[in-house]
Amino acid sequence: MTTDKTVPPTTTDAGIRAPSDEHSLTVGRDGPIVLHDHYLIEQMANFNRERIPERQPHAKGSGAFGHFEVTTDVSRYTKAKMFQPGKKTDMIARFSTVAGERGSPDTWRDPRGFALKLYTEDGNFDMVGNNTPVFFIRDPMKFHHFIRTQKRRQDNGLRDHDMQWDFWTLSPESAHQVTWLMGDRGIPKSWRMMNGYSSHTYMLINAQGEKFWVKFHFKTDLGNDFFTQEEADKMAGADSDYHRRDLFNAIKEGNFPSWTLKWQIMPYEDAKTYRINPFDLTKVWPHEDYPLIEVGKMTLTRNPTDFHTEIEQAAFEPNNMVPGIGLSPDKMLLARGFSYSDAHRARLGVNYRHIPVNKPVCPVHSYSKDGAMRTENASDPVYAPNSYGGPAAQPDTGGEAGLWYADGDMVREAYTLREDDDDFSQPRALIRDVMDDAARDRLVNNIVGHLCDGVSEKVLQRAFEYWRQIDEETGNKVEQGVREKLGGTSPHPGLGSAEAIRKNEAV
Repeated sequence: MTTDKTVPPTTTDAGIRAPSDEHSLTVGRDGPIVLHDHYLIEQMANFNRERIPERQPHAKGSGAFGHFEVTTDVSRYTKAKMFQPGKKTDMIARFSTVAGERGSPDTWRDPRGFALKLYTEDGNFDMVGNNTPVFFIRDPMKFHHFIRTQKRRQDNGLRDHDMQWDFWTLSPESAHQVTWLMGDRGIPKSWRMMNGYSSHTYMLINAQGEKFWVKFHFKTDLGNDFFTQEEADKMAGADSDYHRRDLFNAIKEGNFPSWTLKWQIMPYEDAKTYRINPFDLTKVWPHEDYPLIEVGKMTLTRNPTDFHTEIEQAAFEPNNMVPGIGLSPDKMLLARGFSYSDAHRARLGVNYRHIPVNKPVCPVHSYSKDGAMRTENASDPVYAPNSYGGPAAQPDTGGEAGLWYADGDMVREAYTLREDDDDFSQPRALIRDVMDDAARDRLVNNIVGHLCDGVSEKVLQRAFEYWRQIDEETGNKVEQGVREKLGGTSPHPGLGSAEAIRKNEAV
């Protein structure tokens, strides 16, 4: 207890003055605690419920607030107000690893999430991207299986390289992303020193109703920098929160990180005949065909004051589109349009958009009502159509983005292959044309180290062939390095050691 009148009094969650910060209510100084010590019970009950479920992927991360400012006139491509000349829009960004749990090290070799929420006058616009322009798979049916390979084994609760390579080598479309991951760019030195990409293709529509396809590239203004595997391993032990600490301290010290947004624009009609499928998430658009154009600058200027409320409860969802921008035929993006919002309903509750960090700054006239943790009153009428003055849909007469022509039989098949639609030419170009000799050596060393850590012999053999298909010289060096390091064949049983597998073999 204090007598200092400048210190505010502790209260209960109901605003009532708390009787003590230190002592429970007891029968005498040495007697039992009484049940009607409601403040003690409130404290214990709240403590037992402090944690909410962590995100499935992207559990470990952090973020900050700032703004996005348009620096170039791109109104010929989109009527979205947030992309009009000189427009400045408040926002929040969250960066994260993919595979690790909420307490995992920041410096594991892993893609980084790059999620943005812009609070526009037409509602929230969200982008859920990564620090890579491609992804491991192109069909959402495989997404859940892929994430499970990056998590932990069912029997021993350990992460396992064998199941990662088992999945990758059976999924050749992963080759481009795996080459990124195993190269220098696999472990950013700082979130402030990594690029962010939409990866997906989006649609833009301008005031005249003209449609375009677009990819977002957020280029760090600090320049890219990365950890070697050895540096990352050392930092994981020295400071497992290194990236989180780096971002917070930089902003606290006034060193505000910034990124320049650039677009690749593809005319609507080009997508029909372009030599690669422009909606395939495992491919990039060559810059010589679709060069980058500058759009604006994103700057982060304010740290959260409550990490749980402002970062842990931040909910990013690619279904949050605003007039002038929409989804594309990218199968992964279309599935994410459902899965992210559903994940938030499961993790945060159906009224997660009432949480201040997720709340739009524009007026909301919704027919949603009730549900757990609702904080805003609904009022009659709660149905549509109605004749009592409730809101009514007013579609944009200038055309809606995200609409395109499609026909054909309903099938469960892969994308139709085009002239240059293969899984290995782009990662081969990354190795041969982008990397220098030193980078290629580091790539091989990273792959060898990863493969020698628990990968079984049968999966190893597929991995060698996987890399030879990408680049024969690299594949040969990988096999040579693995054999030398292991002293021959792999001694690791892989998932063959799992109890369920053993039981099946015994039948």
